[in-house]
Amino acid sequence: MKKTFKALKLSAAFLFVLTGFVGCDKEFTELESAVLGKDNANFSTDSYEIPIVAYNKTTESVQVNGLASYLLGVFNDPVYGQTTASIVTQVTPSSYDPDFGDNPEITSVVLTIPYFSRVIDFDEEGNAEYTIQDSLYGDYTGAIKPFKLSIYKNEYFLRDFDPFADADDTAQKYYSYSDGSSDNMAYNGTSVINFDNLKEQLVFEQESVTPSSAAIVTVTDAGTDDEVTTRSAPAFTAELDAAFWKSLIIDKEGGAELSNANNFANYFRGLFFKAEAIGDDGSMVLLDMASTDANIVINYSYDSTTAGETVEGTYTLSFTGNTLNTFVNKITEVALADGDETNGDQSLYLKGSGNSMAVVDLFENDEAKKDFLDSFRIPSGDDDYEKDEDGNYILSRLVNDAQLVISEDEVMQTLPDDSNGNNYSHFNRVYAYDINNIMSTYDYQIDPVESSTDPFNSKIISLGQRVVDENGVYKYKIRLTEHLNNILVNDSTNTKIGLVLSTNVNYTNISAIADSDDEDVTGLPAASVITPRGTVLYGSNANVDDEKRMKFKVFYTEPNN
Repeated sequence: MKKTFKALKLSAAFLFVLTGFVGCDKEFTELESAVLGKDNANFSTDSYEIPIVAYNKTTESVQVNGLASYLLGVFNDPVYGQTTASIVTQVTPSSYDPDFGDNPEITSVVLTIPYFSRVIDFDEEGNAEYTIQDSLYGDYTGAIKPFKLSIYKNEYFLRDFDPFADADDTAQKYYSYSDGSSDNMAYNGTSVINFDNLKEQLVFEQESVTPSSAAIVTVTDAGTDDEVTTRSAPAFTAELDAAFWKSLIIDKEGGAELSNANNFANYFRGLFFKAEAIGDDGSMVLLDMASTDANIVINYSYDSTTAGETVEGTYTLSFTGNTLNTFVNKITEVALADGDETNGDQSLYLKGSGNSMAVVDLFENDEAKKDFLDSFRIPSGDDDYEKDEDGNYILSRLVNDAQLVISEDEVMQTLPDDSNGNNYSHFNRVYAYDINNIMSTYDYQIDPVESSTDPFNSKIISLGQRVVDENGVYKYKIRLTEHLNNILVNDSTNTKIGLVLSTNVNYTNISAIADSDDEDVTGLPAASVITPRGTVLYGSNANVDDEKRMKFKVFYTEPNN
């Protein structure tokens, strides 16, 4: 009688941890000896390669609002070209209908937006020393290159709700958009917005902004007995023009403009942070706009009830309203286009900031899928397969591990190392997601290796890090064991996997793709939007050298009859 496997009752998490440490033929042989017993002849292990097709997919209009963080600056990708990121944001007062007292006078207006940083050391006095390298993009081999920043009053109203959206999802989405010019644009689902044409008064301008890892040192009551020095994490800070904010805020005391949230949002429609290259170069940094320390603080004084004395006050505006990125992409080195869905592409272009991703169909055609199912299920004799009492398909082979093996194009290895000796692509991660459900794979979800403080070393079982093989080829291994088992046992139709570049695999939110209702790909991980970086991988096309061609390898156990 033929031996079979029914759906396993062991927890998926346990099985994942067990199989997560086996990834090649040799290791599966060791697993067979350890689990089944060295002299046990009832089971054997082997591998199966599923023919796949992998192709490029351009994603030119992706959601750029509702992100966890926002990019600002200029980044020259050595493989793709230049990306410039600017920010449009509303500001939200700490309170409405304020009372600024008698004869208020602004003493200073300070803008602060923290960078993403981490502590790396402490100086001799016990003060923290920081790095922002994890969220800084630019010339890693030398000094950080500056970019120009201009901040304008924005005239375009960023609405909360989309009047044309479905009833179950009314939140307004803004999408990246480019007409090939250098203008900062977005698309709201029905019309194009050109923020360069909708900017008003210049609020601030700095010809050279250089992101710094230095702590922010603030001294209050300098030169007095009450002097206090405080240190805070690295941030972009600037002192803004007092006259503008006096006219905008202080002089409107008691008016309808400051009376409630709706009136204020319509009265002051926010700020446009416009970044520009200096000499066609610059750097880009990720800003923590959602931080409680990201704000504009208006410091002012007003008359005290004691004659001749004044009282100090503050009025704070935060960035908790609608915020979006704009991207000006000058992709000059590579021609991005939708790929060959039948034969697959030779090269796969994964480019962040809403440009390009890859789609992998785990079965190149219906015949490949049928061959796989025939090899792993028990035929019932009526053009179907046997099922157990729960309606799950009974298997003749048990999938121990299924991995998508991806090779990096050699062009990525010609790029210079950073100042720490790391290869340009060292910290890149390839993030795989379920295209049909627009979410992370189940293998990702049960991956027990997590680090909220170190994304590079997080989820390394399901999303393998970049490693070099014995032939000097850099590879990524994406585990899809549970994803494939779901196809086998439950007849899942989720056969397409999306691949994007990520520098933070912990961030799993999804950005929608505009006007994609009739497309296979309607959304992608937002992590790929908030990185300007790109990489090039080898695809599945037959013209790719066999050792470098993308492959889907399945390692299995089967009973000996």
